Amino acid sequence: MEIDVQKMIFEFIGGLGIFLFGIKYMGDGLQKVAGDRLREMLDRFTSNPLMGVIAVAVVTILVQSSSTTTVLTVGLVNAGFMTFRQAIGVIMGANIGTTFTAFIIGIDIKAYGLPILAVGSLMIFFFKNKKVTNLGQTVFGLGALFFGLETMSGGMKPLRSLEAFRELTLSMSENPVLGVVIGTLFTVIVQSSSATIGILQGLFGEGLVDIQAALPVLFGDNIGTTITAVIAAIGASVGAKRAAFVHVIFNVLGATVFLLLLKPFTAYVEWLQGYLNLGPEMTIAFAHGSFNIANTVVQFPFVAVLAWIVIKLVPGEDSLIEFKPQHLDPIFIEQSPSLALDQAKEEVVRMGQYAYKGLEETSLYLNNKQQKHSEIAMQIEDALNNLDRKITDYLIDLSQASLTDEESLKHSALMDSVRDLERIGDHFENIIELIDYKNSNKVYLTPQAIDDLNTMFDLTLMTVKQATKALETMNREEALAVVQKENELDRMERSYRKKHIIRLNEGVCTGQAGIVFVDMVSNLERIGDHAVNIAEEVLGEKESL
Repeated sequence: MEIDVQKMIFEFIGGLGIFLFGIKYMGDGLQKVAGDRLREMLDRFTSNPLMGVIAVAVVTILVQSSSTTTVLTVGLVNAGFMTFRQAIGVIMGANIGTTFTAFIIGIDIKAYGLPILAVGSLMIFFFKNKKVTNLGQTVFGLGALFFGLETMSGGMKPLRSLEAFRELTLSMSENPVLGVVIGTLFTVIVQSSSATIGILQGLFGEGLVDIQAALPVLFGDNIGTTITAVIAAIGASVGAKRAAFVHVIFNVLGATVFLLLLKPFTAYVEWLQGYLNLGPEMTIAFAHGSFNIANTVVQFPFVAVLAWIVIKLVPGEDSLIEFKPQHLDPIFIEQSPSLALDQAKEEVVRMGQYAYKGLEETSLYLNNKQQKHSEIAMQIEDALNNLDRKITDYLIDLSQASLTDEESLKHSALMDSVRDLERIGDHFENIIELIDYKNSNKVYLTPQAIDDLNTMFDLTLMTVKQATKALETMNREEALAVVQKENELDRMERSYRKKHIIRLNEGVCTGQAGIVFVDMVSNLERIGDHAVNIAEEVLGEKESL
């Protein structure tokens, strides 16, 4: 009996491991097949809540995990790509999309797991074409999913002879809340509602649990899956915390409502099973799908109420960084090119303010090593890249309109300034990578080197701030002050390099520290060059390339 218990446990945990790997691997393969445009798809469709629900259901089918979609959503809200209200539709769509895995499991081809694995392996190892290998990864993941399920089912078969398990399933049938708690806890542990639904399908298929015990576990699975988003929201922005909170409220409310309606829902599932002649696994898949779709339909009209409740529960400012342009309205390009030019300038100035903020966060990261500063700076760098693309596209469209000579000069000045501001983002990203290298490799910078860096950081920050102000006000005095500061930055760089060589010769500083220090100084000097380019656009001194 001892060996049987060991075999049962090993088959169950081994099968679960293969199953989880299969879901992950299949999801990765599907993402590659679909192309890495998930964020853009979410961004494009989620402005309309109903379209958001549909689009996200599709994305969740592709990534094979509602947790992944919800964590992606928390990230997008945290980064300012998506508003908190849009996130509610995303979370509802993710809950529908995650039911797809249960339907795959419901198809009775578990016995063919190994041949499917073999086909996937052949596609991965014997084809050079990227599309075929990506498809092979998806097929291999599907095979692993079925093989893992088959192994798990084998492990669960002896459970029917255990008295303790029979008592537990009887208790679950009589007390639905116990089933919800078990489903919640198991999903929290496994971190995948698809896996717990798969296990439930296996138990139901083996006749180890009846429908009265199975449905509450199904409701609990949906509550347990929210833990991943909650973990992702720890330390994130207010908007991201709200998104995670909505996920919890949405799923807990759904489980509570269906628990109250358990008798009619059970009768509906039994009728569906008989009417469509469903196998046990497919019965659970239909129950899961019906529950999530009905939950979304019932709660969808109350999106505004849900948002209001969560805003009250999690107070504060919504978004940390707004990725999307705020001033670029295409209608002005046709109606009033001069107004469109002013709009573009407003957006470039905003980009300049972000460049300053990103550099400031980089400086803070150097001094206090707190990861949040690095994360904010990298989000800003992302935002700068996005704004660079959007503003450049807008200015290219605007160049087709009839502009006066003065407007054409302003247009080309803005085009150049956008490029310079984007490059500033690249340089502070380089500095962050150098700080990461310094911290992870325990590279020691002398107090003198840190002082020098901070002095240069302060001057660079002032230079970027003044260049942005000069562009905003088109003030020549401000622009001239930027040129003077940049000359000072050049002198500073030369002086600090010499001081570093002296420290190196005296043995105070290591070669590794020297490389980090010199590269940081060099990046700061290059940021100054880009700031002066913007100032020269204002002065009108920039030579045409």
